[in-house]
Amino acid sequence: MRMLAAFIILATPLAAAEVPSGQEVTLHEVLVDAQDTATYLRFRFVAPQIAAGPTKIGFDVAGTDMMHLCNDLALPYMDEYALQGDRIVISFMDRITEFGVPDPDATQYFEQFRPENGVCMWDEF
Repeated sequence: MRMLAAFIILATPLAAAEVPSGQEVTLHEVLVDAQDTATYLRFRFVAPQIAAGPTKIGFDVAGTDMMHLCNDLALPYMDEYALQGDRIVISFMDRITEFGVPDPDATQYFEQFRPENGVCMWDEF
């Protein structure tokens, strides 16, 4: 049985984050997704530049940004709010979408990591 316990802990409604590519990303929400076998901490970011167009940021560049956000934002966030999770999922969406509801018009990228010894290790889905 899957149970989603969602809560948002943000100092401001939307928190901007700096990433290596320089693209604009904003933390939208943090969800705690407790499943039977693992607890996923989902950090959902709005990243308008991943949308199709002349300034599109591809997954290859976004993936580096996601690793950076896992190490420099998600891990300290977990410590600050005493969150425990087996996996960290960093997701980028070109516009706000409802979690778990398909939106075929939205562009979204996802990466999953394992927190190990104070760093994020890429973890293939």
